[in-house]
Amino acid sequence: MAAQSKTADATTNGLSEEERRIRDFALRAEQSVRERAGELREKARAYYDDASDHIETAQRYVTERVQEKPLASTLTAVGIGVVIGLLLAGGRR
Repeated sequence: MAAQSKTADATTNGLSEEERRIRDFALRAEQSVRERAGELREKARAYYDDASDHIETAQRYVTERVQEKPLASTLTAVGIGVVIGLLLAGGRR
């Protein structure tokens, strides 16, 4: 009976040790994921800021061109609309 008690204690200690190792691994993995997520968040913010700057520049450019030549801009927009309409309607025929 003493042998069974020692085996049970060893098994219990083994499970505790295994649980501790799993817990430590999980904590390290969580920390690693959090760090990587922070890095990705910073990169995403930089890409977002860069894209916002490009969009603002393009918007200013288009606005200036429309104000310089409103008739040509309107005709261009109508032409583009007609082409898109024909392309979309072509799939229905």
